[in-house]
Amino acid sequence: MAGLVTPLEIASKTPGADALTTTSRDVERAWEAFATGDEVTSAVRPEILASWYRCRDKYEVDPALDVAPPAPGHHDQGLDNDVIFTKLGGLGALAGQDVELDGGVVAVTDGAGRILGTWGDPSARRRAELSNMAPWSSWSEQCTGTNGMGTSFEVTGPVTVTGAEHWCEGFHQWACAGIAIRDVVTGSAIASINISRWGARLSDQVPVWLQKAAAGIEQDIHRRAVGEAELVVTAFKRERTDSSGPLVALDRGGQIIAANDVALSMLRLPADAPASRGALEPGERSSPEIPELADVVRWASGRATRNPQWSGYAQLAVAEGAMPVTLRPITAANHVVGMLCAFGLQEGEPYGRAAEGAAVPMPPRIIGIRNDRLVLLAPSEIRYAEADRNTVWLSTDRGRILAATRGLDHVEEDLARHGFRRVHRRFLVNLRRVAELERGTKGELFLITDPRVPELVPVSRRHAPEIRRLLGF
Repeated sequence: MAGLVTPLEIASKTPGADALTTTSRDVERAWEAFATGDEVTSAVRPEILASWYRCRDKYEVDPALDVAPPAPGHHDQGLDNDVIFTKLGGLGALAGQDVELDGGVVAVTDGAGRILGTWGDPSARRRAELSNMAPWSSWSEQCTGTNGMGTSFEVTGPVTVTGAEHWCEGFHQWACAGIAIRDVVTGSAIASINISRWGARLSDQVPVWLQKAAAGIEQDIHRRAVGEAELVVTAFKRERTDSSGPLVALDRGGQIIAANDVALSMLRLPADAPASRGALEPGERSSPEIPELADVVRWASGRATRNPQWSGYAQLAVAEGAMPVTLRPITAANHVVGMLCAFGLQEGEPYGRAAEGAAVPMPPRIIGIRNDRLVLLAPSEIRYAEADRNTVWLSTDRGRILAATRGLDHVEEDLARHGFRRVHRRFLVNLRRVAELERGTKGELFLITDPRVPELVPVSRRHAPEIRRLLGF
């Protein structure tokens, strides 16, 4: 690990060059305008402006936030990523020694932005902890706005966020830089490493250091991906001897590692395509032009994670028309590393509509919890749902009940088809239960679902036009 990257220097060697001065007055003015709803076209770097738009209009992060929220429950990182985190932790500890004299903090997160560990100057770490920049807090953009850790998941390469470029005003005295570590198979972020400094800029060399650090870790990920592909090819060769129909082996991302001759022809791939000999390198793999296949592979991988002996099938549209395909997992050390797809076979658990057709119809019910007892609620009984971080409370005709499903986005998925609409980043309302509307002194809109109780549900500026249209005013 010591030879992986050069020593990290985060302070500028130019006298006075690392003064923060809230980035610049132009950026600070732009932030003030944008946070109050105005549009900004200059003074802000494009990647920062794009992040601000996500924070304001998509995630509705409170710009006055000064403390990162606790992270939601366990985030499964997949195959051998504990080894990746061990290496990142070792790198973070070494970097922490480098930045200690310059008042820096090094943080490593998982792919959801949850901090796993921090290192560096003790006084800077204590200051960081005041903002909950500490293990088991969430620094994704969705939770904490523009910052080096969360924003690195949205861009390619390293990202720097200095002073007022942070979406949340409580972090304007920090400068940070982060980079995402990505799975070369799926392209998804599995971790990030971030350098932060309070009250001072970071050296221009920090992004360069981060780039080298990420490249070193991703070399290990690449070697693991090639090793996975070798296991997939071995399993494919065993299966090929017993199969006369189209047979394909896919990686975890749904790309083709191997295919027999009849499958190559069916998929309209050249006879000498890399899949004909086994595409060990991720860059050599091709994506089959089959609608729904990626979704089916994700579904199959989830089932197989719980039961390595599982198999299932789906009806898919291929070049020659609709055809069933049976999926069987390829596993190693209790992890799914690939999937065998036998076209023309229909075995195991059905996917999607086929599975739903076999189920017994049940009336819609939402599950809540009260006094350690499960409560079955009809959607019509629920007036609105309110999020308290990742906990969701349901205001119902039977009182205030804790939702069994965590996260307002997940509750929205369950209730959207029953007339519920998101009206605020923290509120979901049953529009059929809206009885009155009230306007605030500054034009704010509030919904009243029960005139007998003093409950006002705020409607955010982003959602107000749609809610007015749906309610007919």
